This record gives sequence, C-alpha cells and structure tokens, in this order.
Amino acid sequence: MLASLGDPYTRFLSPAEMARYDITGIGINIREVPDDTGSVKLKVQGLILDGPAHTAGVRQGDEVLAVNGEDVVGKSAFEVSSLLQGPNETFVTIKIRHGNCGPTQSLEIQRQLVARSPVFYRLEQVSNSPSSVGYMRLKEFNALARKDLVIAMKRLQDMGASYFILDLRDNLGGLVQAGIEIAKLFLNKGETIIYTVGRDPQYQKNVVADTAPLVTLPVVVLVNNRTASASEIVASALHDNCRAVLVGERTFGKGLIQSVFELRDGSGVVVTVGQYVTPNHLDINGNGIEPDFRNFPGWSDVSQHLLKCNLHQQG
Repeated sequence: MLASLGDPYTRFLSPAEMARYDITGIGINIREVPDDTGSVKLKVQGLILDGPAHTAGVRQGDEVLAVNGEDVVGKSAFEVSSLLQGPNETFVTIKIRHGNCGPTQSLEIQRQLVARSPVFYRLEQVSNSPSSVGYMRLKEFNALARKDLVIAMKRLQDMGASYFILDLRDNLGGLVQAGIEIAKLFLNKGETIIYTVGRDPQYQKNVVADTAPLVTLPVVVLVNNRTASASEIVASALHDNCRAVLVGERTFGKGLIQSVFELRDGSGVVVTVGQYVTPNHLDINGNGIEPDFRNFPGWSDVSQHLLKCNLHQQG
C-alpha cells in the first residue's frame, strides 16, 4: 500500500524498528500539538510497545505536564525529550494527563536506553605546526548525538584544539531534530539552520539558532556520497553561514521531512510530509551539496576561505 505512493522513503516499521526513534530513553515520542486556544500541548505521539513508559501506564495521546517536578509549559518537544534523558537504569518522574480531559498522574519510570554513542573523537597534532586539531566522527544522529558531541567539543577545547574536523562521511542521517540541535552548537543566535517547505503550514518554517555558539573555532566538515539527510542539514547550515568549509565528495541529496506515526500494535509508518531547503535556498533533495574542496586543504586555506565567505556575506 505504501509502495503505491511512489516514495521510497515512505515505509512501514516493525515494533523493533520503532525503537530507534526513541530519543527519551523511556520509549515515547513527543509531539507539539496546538489546541483550540492557540497554545501548544506536548502529546505522546508514539510508544514502544512494552517499553518503560508503556509498562508504567503511559498511553498514546497523553499530555506531558512536568518532568521531575519541572513544568514543561513553553518548552519544545526536543527540550522535554532532553529532560527525560539520563543514564541507563536511572529513574525519571513524569506527570501526565490521560487523554484530552482525563485525570493527571505522576509516574516513576526507569530509563532503558537502547542507543549507543555515535561519537568518536581524538586530538591530533598538525604537521609542521604547534597547532592541534580536534577530530570528531559522528556516525549517526541518534538520541545521544548532541550530548556526546558537546562532551567531545568541550574536552577537545580543553586539550588545546585550534581547529575542529567534523567527519560526516557515511552518516546517512537519523533524527533530524538532533541534527538541528547540533547545528546550533556552531551558529550565532538568529542564523538560519534550514528552511522547511510543505503543504501543511506547520511544515513551512525558518529554523534558526536560538542560542550563542558553543565553539567559534574554524571547522572542516568531511562529506561523501553517503552523507545524507540530517548530515546534509548540518553541513549546509555550517557552510552557508560561513562557519565551515566542506571537503570531500558531493553529498547524497536526501532533503525530505518525514513524520513517524504509531500504529496500535507498536509498529509504525514513516511518511514524507515536506522537504528542506538550505540557508542559501538550495534544494538538497536529489541534488546534494557540492564541497568547497575535493582534497584536504591547508589550514591557512581554510581560514582564508572562511574570511572571504564572511566578507561576501557582509558585502
């Protein structure tokens, strides 16, 4: 039935495959849902069948009211998902309202993270130079990607890194929101990360960085023909805002927005609902992103390229 849509990315997920979309550690996906008054409620969009939250009594359509006693009004779904995260086998208390007008209940739930760290990092000495470079490999955008990348960046800075290499080769994507949050780590407040386009008004957005950058050191992003989806969002955001140069091969070219919908038996469907456009208004899908350099440049060339990019933007 899904194949009849002619979209290779709209697909069915078994209950086991649904587990990789859990970014909370307790087996739920949260979505921002506007109500009749115009305010936004945080609703449980999907559950891992027999997962920690489901076993504790959380059901699809429940509203999340608080996490560990902290009111979640005004917070985004990703922020609340981050509050729910924690070390494996520790406990988190969430307050929920069952259904639309049902009773409220506080539940203590034990976390059971299934995600593994996708981040590998090391400090390398630059040849014929006193400078050192912080190398970070990001394998996929899962529940741990942002948290573990922040740890890597801080440690590499403390170790004396003068530059960063972010290796996104063979990274086919994952959780797009994780990619957006990682892009924010490098960008100035107010800079565009990505534009979203879709028939539904909720998918027509200009997604911008809302905080100051964690680091301001020059960045090289390594890409190849298997750099896709969330990886392309990060690469284009850093490139178009003159925060990084891209080195390697043209990227894969998957710029589609997809939503995951839970079915009653714990399985689900992934449905394409829109597409992404880069800050420089390039349609990623089917096109990919052309790198600045095919081979690794000298660090002086990197600095000069970023300087020219910034001067061009200011002019």
